[in-house]
Amino acid sequence: MTLHPLVADSDVRFARVDVTGGALATLRCDPPGASERAPVLLVPGYTGSKEDFRLLLAPLASAGHRAVALDQRGQFQSPGPDDPSAYAVQALAEDLLAVVDDLRPGDAGVHLVGHSFGGLVARAAVLRRPEAFRSLVLMGSGPAGLTGPRVALLPLMRPLLEQGMPALVEAMDAMNAADARFLALDASVQGFLRDRMLASSAAALIGMADGLTGEPDQVEALRATGVPVLVLHGSDDDAWAPSLQAEMAARLGADHVVVPGAAHSPAVERPEPTLRALVDFFARLH
Repeated sequence: MTLHPLVADSDVRFARVDVTGGALATLRCDPPGASERAPVLLVPGYTGSKEDFRLLLAPLASAGHRAVALDQRGQFQSPGPDDPSAYAVQALAEDLLAVVDDLRPGDAGVHLVGHSFGGLVARAAVLRRPEAFRSLVLMGSGPAGLTGPRVALLPLMRPLLEQGMPALVEAMDAMNAADARFLALDASVQGFLRDRMLASSAAALIGMADGLTGEPDQVEALRATGVPVLVLHGSDDDAWAPSLQAEMAARLGADHVVVPGAAHSPAVERPEPTLRALVDFFARLH
């Protein structure tokens, strides 16, 4: 499998990991030489993919961490079943745990980074097996199911998804043609976003939407695990409100970093301060 042109670093390689739900596609970058630092596993959100972390992989490796980003089942290059129930948060968490077992050197823990919906899945994995993790980073994620203006889009997407991905992509094309933020993107990024959506599973987006909106508040259970947590989000996050994420950080007793000038995707929008926050957080735990 060749890498998408957006992933330009020659040190990044593609690999698949076999899990119960199928084969998951990953991007990997290994540190130069031997390193005792814990590996980092990065989990994308709803409609996302491993490429959302492309700007972090090589720098994390340079900091001494084996860095792995994945497509969850049904996302981009990870195939998945046609049954929406196969994309429940707990089922996806089982996939993550299988990848963690593939990554862990001996009994060492893994730094787990979950973006948005991926944060809900990552949290579920930590709750199942906290001993497998050195830390958890909740990036633009919340204490429970999604709130805010983005929720209103999900019921509008469902009838299109029931027709198949081409119907959804056609509707998105019409919206993007009038979206100044989308039009400002490089043509290669625009093309990638369209290709990624077409390649993704409609059943996955239907099933994940149920978890995205219906996940219960698990903040106290997460705090009880004792796993160190960093809550990181953009100053202008338009999914879970920044105030809600700040409150979650306080409830967790967690580190809290606000990335200025970023919205819901700080790893793409402001990769330098996002990387710095991650590396600093991980370094304090070694």
